[in-house]
Amino acid sequence: MTSVLQPHAPVAERALLPGDPGRALRLAQQLLDGPKMVNHHRGLWGYSGEAADGGLMTIQSTGLGGPSAAAVVADLIALGARRLVRAGTADAPRDGAAPGELVVAEAVLPGDGASRALGAEDPLAADATLVGALRAAAGPRVRAGLIASTALLPEHDPARQWTGVEAVDLTSAAVLAAAARGGAAAACIVGITGVLGDGAGLESDALEVLEQELGRIAAAALAAGQ
Repeated sequence: MTSVLQPHAPVAERALLPGDPGRALRLAQQLLDGPKMVNHHRGLWGYSGEAADGGLMTIQSTGLGGPSAAAVVADLIALGARRLVRAGTADAPRDGAAPGELVVAEAVLPGDGASRALGAEDPLAADATLVGALRAAAGPRVRAGLIASTALLPEHDPARQWTGVEAVDLTSAAVLAAAARGGAAAACIVGITGVLGDGAGLESDALEVLEQELGRIAAAALAAGQ
């Protein structure tokens, strides 16, 4: 039984997880040959198809925030997914990564309610094999380190100060916590779209390039881990 996904096509053993349904569609068109829609229930678009290495891969949106992501990850695992990579966007504190940079999460601080409800108290470690594959696929310019997840969009929580982290998002901790509960390997790579308190973000053209690079790297890492 699944809680939010109503699959119309098989789910692959490996899954790439953007948050935005539109990004899931664009990445499916970019990365899959003949993608078939897995899910459209609750607007959580997902697709399965043949990846560049000839194997099946699923690209499934997780929606906005930890509760949605946790439910999607649990459903994917119930449907057969065993290796999952979140490929999404994040903001950075002023001493963190710069807009346009990529960050591979070695661990994620669980500052959101969903991951804590799943039992997370200490930083959640990402799967080491997937982290290594993400770093190898991204090349030398990628940052790797600690990121944090929160329950509110950072601009809605201006009093909160983030130090010692490269990036802040809503989703990564829930993905790792739900994957750990389900016995699956998971990792996260995020692209920085803005700096907390700055107000400026990437232009649409730069965001499109960042999205494509996130998808390419995540897909390569999932292929390398087979």
